[in-house]
Amino acid sequence: MLVQAILKTKATEGVVSVPSSTTISDVAKILAEKRIGTVVISDDDGATALGILSERDIVRELAVSGSGCLFGTAGTYMTKNVVTCGRNDKVQDILQKMTEGRFRHVPVLEEGKMIGLISIGDLVKAQLAELAMEKDALQGMIMGH
Repeated sequence: MLVQAILKTKATEGVVSVPSSTTISDVAKILAEKRIGTVVISDDDGATALGILSERDIVRELAVSGSGCLFGTAGTYMTKNVVTCGRNDKVQDILQKMTEGRFRHVPVLEEGKMIGLISIGDLVKAQLAELAMEKDALQGMIMGH
């Protein structure tokens, strides 16, 4: 299965991005309001990913620096070396990268521009759906349908 199949099943509202100048406090509010785990940091309305900032990143910084980090900016605390993928990448390859790198979100790029964001939950859901279809097909073959 390819990443493009997952993009087709996702909501069309797009990737949530914030400028690098957004405070951590405001990022936390956005994450809570939208019930999401990450935002992409972009200074051009989401076209280009400068970095990514997750709820895990915020919690880690709170543990190290205390509540003072809430007044810092997303650009300061974001992960700068973002792993990305393309539409035609295999889901299994992206799952492996996520597992090895211990991250849960990957921006999807096309011609250098961001066109989506997939999460480990999206990938697992797609894999489970594919396994269920294979199981049904095999059962049908065994039963002669």
